[in-house]
Amino acid sequence: MNGIKTALLLGIMSAVLLVGGQAIGGQSGLVMGLGLAVAFNFGTYFFSDKIALKMHNAQEVTPTSNPQIYNRIYPITRNLCERMDLPMPKLWALPEHSPNAFATGRNPKHASVAVTGGLLQIMNDAELAGVIAHELGHVKHRDILISSVAATIAAAITMMARMAFFFGGSRRDDDEDSSPIAGILMMILAPIAAMLIQMAISRTREFSADAAAAKYTGSPNGLISALQKLESASKQIPMDASQATAHMFIIKPFSGGMAAIGRLFSTHPPTEDRIAHLRQVQQQAM
Repeated sequence: MNGIKTALLLGIMSAVLLVGGQAIGGQSGLVMGLGLAVAFNFGTYFFSDKIALKMHNAQEVTPTSNPQIYNRIYPITRNLCERMDLPMPKLWALPEHSPNAFATGRNPKHASVAVTGGLLQIMNDAELAGVIAHELGHVKHRDILISSVAATIAAAITMMARMAFFFGGSRRDDDEDSSPIAGILMMILAPIAAMLIQMAISRTREFSADAAAAKYTGSPNGLISALQKLESASKQIPMDASQATAHMFIIKPFSGGMAAIGRLFSTHPPTEDRIAHLRQVQQQAM
């Protein structure tokens, strides 16, 4: 169901891009929107992992560079990869006190899993396995690519709307496909709709990765305990992260609760909802 929901949301977002492009600038606007999406997708697909790791000063974990960290997380990751039929990803450590983790990479063969120093300090092995399994769930489901595509289409919609605002939309008076009123509405509403859909996709993929962690570790208890610790610690030690990479982390890296309207714009579901979903998965398995 999560896969169907994701496909539906991506379809709606693509429709907003196409309809918005035509409303703002007629046929030329539609072509412009498609061109922007293709160009951004190409760059995001190949370089987003390198950008994310560099932004957070990630250090590769190897037997020689970070032996203590390597000896702890490598056996857990290797065991999970064997269960999940995944190639071994590159392992990275972030010099960050706030506990968190993320996965990146354009496909399973080019994947990376990064954990913060703060995560390693507060997690026991069962909790750490739950966190790593969650990130490998993203890798297995190709969520990094899905999220990148969603973010790229949203960026294309926003850029198209801004260009139309500053340059007046279509400059061709004979373009009968363009509508001034529809164009104005799309300039205002399309970026908001794109952001809402992008956030909804991100939240959906978090639930799927949680379920994968429960399945491949054999129990949701490790991840449940990890999420509880992460929720508490993130409020005490908020992470200095970028909005552009917030969706990648296992838990929202910024402190503060979410009002009902704020949840629509959040990259992550409320932690209590995720824990409730994991307990439901556990009951169904019994």
